Amino acid sequence: MSGETDTSKQPGGFEETVKDFWASRPRRPRRGRKLAGVAAAVGNRYGIDPVVVRVALVAMTIFGGIGLTVYLLGWLFLPEEDDEVSAFEGLIGKGRSSVSKGFAVVLCCLLVPVSSWAFAGNWFDGGGFVGLAMVVTALYLLHRSRGHLNRPAPPTPAPAYGYPTENTWPEASMYPTNSAGTQRREPPTWDPLGAAPLAWDLPDPPAPPQPPAPPPPRHRSKIGIATAGVALAVGGIGAALVADGEPWFTPAHVIGLVLGVLGLGMVAGSFAGGGRGLIGLAAPLSVAGLLLTAVPFEDIRGGVGDLDATPRTAAEVLPVYQRAAGDIQLDLRQLEASDPVRTSVENGAGNTTVIVPPEADVTYTCHNSMGNTSCLGREQSGIGTGPLTGFDPGTDGRGGQRITLDVKNAVGNLEVHRG
Repeated sequence: MSGETDTSKQPGGFEETVKDFWASRPRRPRRGRKLAGVAAAVGNRYGIDPVVVRVALVAMTIFGGIGLTVYLLGWLFLPEEDDEVSAFEGLIGKGRSSVSKGFAVVLCCLLVPVSSWAFAGNWFDGGGFVGLAMVVTALYLLHRSRGHLNRPAPPTPAPAYGYPTENTWPEASMYPTNSAGTQRREPPTWDPLGAAPLAWDLPDPPAPPQPPAPPPPRHRSKIGIATAGVALAVGGIGAALVADGEPWFTPAHVIGLVLGVLGLGMVAGSFAGGGRGLIGLAAPLSVAGLLLTAVPFEDIRGGVGDLDATPRTAAEVLPVYQRAAGDIQLDLRQLEASDPVRTSVENGAGNTTVIVPPEADVTYTCHNSMGNTSCLGREQSGIGTGPLTGFDPGTDGRGGQRITLDVKNAVGNLEVHRG
C-alpha cells in the first residue's frame, strides 16, 4: 500500500504542500478499517494511531457537527488502495474506482444535509466553521512535518485483455511452400526440449518455507498511566475548588480540564505508542460534559417530586418554586387583583406548567435548555435554544393584574398559558 520513505521530497511553500498532499493523499485500506477506512488511511499515511483520528472525528461530530462532513469528504476524495482515482473522480470519469457510481451519488446526496446541519449553528454558533478550519490546519501541519513518510505507491494499472491483431500473427514467409505455391506446414524434426525424454534431469523440489519469526514483544508505553495520573490529580483539585465555592470552577469546567489532559495524552500516545486505554475514560466524560454544558444543573435545587401550587393572594406567592426532578404546576388564576406579583420557577428534569389569568398583564422570560417550549403563544423546541421574552397584555388589553414570570426548565416541556 505504501512505498518507502522518501526524505528527499519535502514540499516548500503553501502551494507546493497542497499539491503534494493531493498527489500523495492517504489511501483507504481494505484491511483494518471500521467503515470506509478514512481514519485508518490518515493514521497509516502519517504514522499515527488511527484510534486517535476516530476519537477526533467523533468529538468533532458531537461538538460542532463537522466530523460527519469530514468523514464523507474523505470517503469521496480519498481513493481506496489499488484504485486509480477516488470515488468522486470515478463518478466524473477520471479513472477507475472500486466505489460504484451509484454509491458515489448517494454519498454526494448525503453530504448536502450533513453539511447544512454542521454549518447551521444548531449546536454551537460557528462550530462547523471552526472545526473545519482546525481539520485543514491539522492536515497541513501533518503533511508539512510527516508528509515524506509512507508515501503511497502508484496504483497498478489493470491488465488489458484481447485478441491478437492481424500484425501479431507469424509471417507467411516462416512456412515453406510447395511447388503449387501453397504453404506447407510440417512438424519439426528436432526435440523442442533439447534432450531425449528419458534423459530429462529435473531439479529437486524446493525446500518448504521456514516459518516466520515471531514478532518482537511490543514495548508498553507509560504515557497512558502517566496521563491517567495527571487527569486524576486535575479532577481532584477541580472538585476541591468546586466544593470550596470558587465561581469559575463548575463540574462542566472540571470535566473539560480532565478531557483536555486525556486528549493531550492520546495525541502523545499516537506518536510514541500507547494510550489507547484513555479512550475508555474520555468517552463517558465527553457525554457527561455535553450534558453539563447543555443543561444548567448547577442552578437546580428544591428536592425531588411533583409540586402543585395555587396561591390565592399576592402574599402567598413564593419568590421561587424549585424542583431538581419532577413536575411543577403553578396556577395563578385564583389571584385577586392587587399589587404586582413577581415569581420564578426553576425545574431540573420534568415538565413545568404555569397558568395565568385571562386578563393579566404578563411580562415573561421562558428558558428551556432541552425540550419543547410554549410561552403564551410563542413556541420553540430543541437543545440549547435561547430564552423567550416578551409582554402579553391579555384579552382585555393593558390594565389588568401585573405578573412577572421567570421560568427555567433544564430537561422537559415548559408551558405558560392562560386559563
